[in-house]
This record gives sequence, structure tokens and C-alpha cells, in this order.
Amino acid sequence: MLNKLVECVPNVSEGRNRGSIEAIAEAIRSVPTVRLLDVQSDPDHHRSVFTFVGDPEGVAEAVFRLFAAALPRIDLRLHKGQHPRMGAVDVVPFVPVRGATMAECVTLARAVGKEIWERFRVPVYLYAEAATRPEREDLAEIRKGEFEGFFEKIKDPKWHPDFGDPVVHPTAGVTAVGAREFLIAFNVNLGTADLRVAKEIAKAVRFSSGGLRYVKALGMELKERGIVQVSMNLTNFRKTPIPRVLELVRREAERFGVPVVGTEIVGLIPEEALVQVAEYYLQLEKFSLGQILERRLEEAFREE
Repeated sequence: MLNKLVECVPNVSEGRNRGSIEAIAEAIRSVPTVRLLDVQSDPDHHRSVFTFVGDPEGVAEAVFRLFAAALPRIDLRLHKGQHPRMGAVDVVPFVPVRGATMAECVTLARAVGKEIWERFRVPVYLYAEAATRPEREDLAEIRKGEFEGFFEKIKDPKWHPDFGDPVVHPTAGVTAVGAREFLIAFNVNLGTADLRVAKEIAKAVRFSSGGLRYVKALGMELKERGIVQVSMNLTNFRKTPIPRVLELVRREAERFGVPVVGTEIVGLIPEEALVQVAEYYLQLEKFSLGQILERRLEEAFREE
């Protein structure tokens, strides 16, 4: 068993070409000490999220192999999707899972970011806990302007990259590399095609415009389904749990006479977060994680 386990959740700007997505996944799987846990792709967002875990050295190698597979297959000049993006490999976060500290993930993010520039000539911005400046802690601030706007933005000394020359890679853009706590990507689908409604609800929900703490939100179209979505990142599910977020979205949607028609989790989610949902909607009293059958079985049969 590995003593130190780090999770990495790169978001790649390709959600439609199955061959490219599988090639990137195979690149990650090729690292012996890394396990690819999940791949989720969305054609409307035109984005794929890869979740893998391993020792710090193995995870770093998997990131480099991911870049080597992704960059020849993605040209942002031809990329159009609902999700904001600034890079072919848009963001690479490291998350401490077991035996690893946040400080170690910060060190890892900075080492990997430097190597990405040296190997692939893609400028790198450090964000979240790895940020070198306060204005770069928020990924959304870095990403403003997206790929198309970065050719001018990067010339501003305030927005020179942490690693690399202030010149955007012509097809791969720029990349953000960081260290953070566990994040839940939670989306709520609305029974309307009116994007204005989704944007108004996102504005009411997200913290930056007066909504819930630890919530980031955008309104997006799901053209293939003919509906819109409030797409959210929950950065601290313990302090702002999923039920609180969903109920606020539902109440805001009612103001527009619009129903919630479904929700989705992108990537993986901690068991504790789902227990929060069960406790809220089932009105459970004095419930504990020890009451979960699979947990008790795992404890009963765990090797000494």
C-alpha cells in the first residue's frame, strides 16, 4: 500500500472525440503506480474530467503523459463549448488524500507546473493553495478572457505566467496548476431553454455575487437536450452541503416558473457528502457512517 496518496483531477478541453479521450485515458493508465478512477465527458461543455490517484511521483508522471497525449489532439482555435476554457489541458489540481499534506501538494504543483513549461512550452499559472499572488487564488480570475482573450491578457505584467514566457501557446493556450481541498462538481438541470434564467440563478447562488459561501456557479446551455444548466463547483461541502445548494437553486427556479428536471455529479464524490444528502432529505436522526453496510464489511474483513 502506498504511504502517500494524491488525487489529480485534470480538466481537458475535449468532450466529443472518443478516440482522443480514450488516448488520454490510456496515457494515464500507463503509469504503474497510478489508478485512473473515473472519466467523465460532456459534449455540450466540450470538456472531459479525469480523476486519478497515486504516489506523488507517479501522479506527476501521469500528468506529463496526459499532456503528451492531449496537446497533439486538441486545437483551441477550433474548440467551441459551453464551459469557459483557456487551455487544451485547462486545469490540473492536486488534492491530498492519504498521508500527504497540502504543503506537499503545493510543492508538487509548483514542480509539475515548471516541468510543463519546460517540456511542452505551455505557460503555467499557479492557483488555489499553490498561488504566488492573492489575485491568482481564484481560478475564475485567471481564466477570465479565456483562450481568445489571453493573447492580450498575458502581455500585462500583472498576468505574466508563473512559469514560461508571456506568449500563449498557439493551439494549447495556457494551463492552471494548483493544490486544493476536495471539490464537488454539482450541476442542476432546468426545464427551460432560456439561458437567461440559468444565468440569473447562478448569480443568486454563487458567493462572488452575494450567494452561498464556497459555491461557484455559471449558467450554461445544454443544446443537445434543449435545456439549460446551473453548473457549480462546491469548494467546501462540509460548510455548504449539497442540499442547501439544491434547495436554493430550486427556490430561485420557482421564481421563474421553471422546474428542476435533474442533477448530476461530475467526477467522484466523498461518501460523507452523500450521507449529508440522505440525512437532510430522509430527516435521519443520530445517523453515523458506521451504519453503512459496506463500511462495516470493509472493517470486518480488513487485513491486519
